[in-house]
Amino acid sequence: MSGRRVNRGGPAQGHRAAPAPAEKLQKILARAGFGSRREIERWIEAGRVQVNGRSARLGDRARAADVILLDGRPVDVVAPAAEPARVLIYHKPTGEVTTRRDPEGRPTVFRSLPPVRGGRWIVVGRLDFNTLGLMLFTTDGELAHRLMHPSAGLDREYAVRILGDPDALVLERLLRGVDLDDGPARFEGVAEGGARGTNHWYHVVVREGRRRLVRRLWESQGFPVSRLIRVRFGPLALPRGLPPGRWRESTPAELQALYRAAGLETPAARPRATPATPKGPFGRGRRGSGTRSDRRDRK
Repeated sequence: MSGRRVNRGGPAQGHRAAPAPAEKLQKILARAGFGSRREIERWIEAGRVQVNGRSARLGDRARAADVILLDGRPVDVVAPAAEPARVLIYHKPTGEVTTRRDPEGRPTVFRSLPPVRGGRWIVVGRLDFNTLGLMLFTTDGELAHRLMHPSAGLDREYAVRILGDPDALVLERLLRGVDLDDGPARFEGVAEGGARGTNHWYHVVVREGRRRLVRRLWESQGFPVSRLIRVRFGPLALPRGLPPGRWRESTPAELQALYRAAGLETPAARPRATPATPKGPFGRGRRGSGTRSDRRDRK
């Protein structure tokens, strides 16, 4: 506590606080991370959005006190942030869920994050309970949606330890694509990263966020995954020296790189700490060949 006295008596008598201005529905839903404004406009025209019990129309506005439903489900209205858009870089440890609450009472990543004045953190790409590594959180819902949308085509790079030693045919098959229970999938890049006994490390790249995708791809070929670390998401890498369970703010350069990757204009931002430089065998935009001749050391 700073020791400053806080006036808890509310506004002076005779001066009521002005209500928050109404905003367009597509802006409210985009800020909450449901989609882009243009996409939400199409949802409104299709009758998927309701406000206070009636179907919304394009151009309708709403306030925090209004009841907004999307496909029949209530929407938490996120107030406009009281500060510039922010992105946090978090090193997720194993043993944390990436939802805000867990019915089993397990620890959640959100308990480790700082509070947001007038807003909330929106996760960019989840990780499962036993996966560790890079996670991004932002106060900009449209940025989060754009970064996660398949059309963005952003790399997700992982360091993965498997049991066994796959041959070149297996790696080529994983690069070409295999059929999983929810459709075809493949690695965009595969690079070897060393071995110890029967365990082998690889760096792999995928461009979609399907549930347990990296694990399921390896397991489809008979290779169980014993360790999985996300080391890069798009242009940002897991910073060296950031321990598990800790976070740091993105730098202006990192923020600009993310907005550029999402196809959005970069907002104003405060200066931050030293930027992280993407590491690993793929770097920025490089692709692994998936062959034995392309050996690279795991960083």
